[in-house]
Amino acid sequence: MKFHSTRGEARAASLSEAIAAGLATDGGLYVPDHMPQLDVDEFAAAATLPVIAARLLAPFFATDALSSQLDAICTDAFTFPAPLRALATPHDHVLELFHGPTAAFKDFGARFLAACMRRLPRDTSKPLTILVATSGDTGAAVGAAFSGVPGFRVVILYPDGRVAPRQAHQLGCFGGNVTALRVAGSFDECQSMVKQAFADAELRARVPLSSANSISLGRLLPQMAYYAHSALAHRHGGGSPLNFVVPTGNLGNAVAGILARACGLPIGRIVLATNANRVLPDFFGGADYAPQASVATIANAMDVGAPSNFERLRWLYPDSTRLRGEFRAFSVSDAWIRATISDRCARYGEVFCPHTATAVHVLERLRTDGEPGDWTAVATAHPAKFGSVIEPLIARQIVVPAALAALLSRPANAEPLPATYPALRSRLLAD
Repeated sequence: MKFHSTRGEARAASLSEAIAAGLATDGGLYVPDHMPQLDVDEFAAAATLPVIAARLLAPFFATDALSSQLDAICTDAFTFPAPLRALATPHDHVLELFHGPTAAFKDFGARFLAACMRRLPRDTSKPLTILVATSGDTGAAVGAAFSGVPGFRVVILYPDGRVAPRQAHQLGCFGGNVTALRVAGSFDECQSMVKQAFADAELRARVPLSSANSISLGRLLPQMAYYAHSALAHRHGGGSPLNFVVPTGNLGNAVAGILARACGLPIGRIVLATNANRVLPDFFGGADYAPQASVATIANAMDVGAPSNFERLRWLYPDSTRLRGEFRAFSVSDAWIRATISDRCARYGEVFCPHTATAVHVLERLRTDGEPGDWTAVATAHPAKFGSVIEPLIARQIVVPAALAALLSRPANAEPLPATYPALRSRLLAD
């Protein structure tokens, strides 16, 4: 299979080329030249997540140099579970994606990308710099996936003061070949700086670059697997097609679920949940797509005013009327996020991170409006990462998972950086 740019001006690339490049030369995002159609009956009822991932991704890897190693890549990447758990309310579930080394769903894609990148041939005379902008969780997942891997360095940009304290500690705790830069600006400014670096041919000639943001095909494709795994398990258990409420910022996680459905997996409706950043709810409500300056919220990983993966959504649904007919998006205020966290804990003993609580609140709204069917809220991070927000609301401490506790026990350091591209360029050239 070949992959082309959403903007249509770059040459077609193999999967390996697309993963290595991160961003297409015309600034667009790589997408497959077609969506394969899979027979769900070929997926065994008891198949594990790595096995389902390899079966699901095989058509995308077909004819590529990495195809013979896909099973090993999936085995390396998917070493922790993604359980689908029932909530206290009937027919409602939560898909827990936070059981990896950094306690966030980003671990799946980051580890898969690292497993691919380690196997790709490349010039080893210079280290390959993995450049990543993060609104909270991506950077730590990428840092963990590439930490200590020879021939790679990771440079993480995050908005100073706009991530949770434990997220900030994670971002700066790796050291060695992982550098954290705390930028005096927003996530959108961090993302813009990264995109400028990829468009800078002179810089890339001196500093080989690749991406690990959700713009990366190597991160996007593996995220399809946990949607497939949960939907297939639900189907084999006799349930109706599983519907999802996905908390979203840069749209990568939601697009992964949408791609899995487009391949024929038994996935029902997909609803987007955002915080106070209303770009997507406004668009799906009928307004023109209009990126805005991001607003800081307690669900900080979704503080995105210009979601990059909207380009991929447009590629899948070029007609705006059809796109709006396929999906809905809801905005949830900080006040409602806090109320959901407090209420679900008091009534049911359920504890959610702010991002997951956003999805749970939207699910509650759907049920109030009479929405039928089996639904799951996608739980993107462990609540312990946001103890400073959640613990005052539930009046108790949250047990920190062992893997997260290990990272928090390390010393952490992040360098300050102005929110300008020249500052980033100089820093990349300094090493």
